Amino acid sequence: MARTEEFRQLAREVAMHVAATAPLAVSADQLPAEVVERERRIYTEQVAQEGKPEAIRAKIVEGKLKKFYAEVVLLEQPFVKDDSRTVGDVVKALSGKTGENVVVRRFVRYQLGEDV
Repeated sequence: MARTEEFRQLAREVAMHVAATAPLAVSADQLPAEVVERERRIYTEQVAQEGKPEAIRAKIVEGKLKKFYAEVVLLEQPFVKDDSRTVGDVVKALSGKTGENVVVRRFVRYQLGEDV
């Protein structure tokens, strides 16, 4: 599979996407629990301050978390070359087209000039 032009093109495009968008994890379950809990606390506080009814606060917080995931989770981010699809959709499409199980397991992103 890795030798096909389609796979190499997907790998290059995902690498460019990672470089451009700086995701924190491949999937939501790979995000550190403390990051998710921090965001959940922030959203819960925001919703309470906005005076939203108690009955719908949890749904609003979950919606905000879903939006957060779309910003920082690679497979849930809108694909930079076609924002009508997520990176996960693009990977699944190639997997379906080729009949191979294409999976993004990890990535490494380096950035120069970052404060250490």
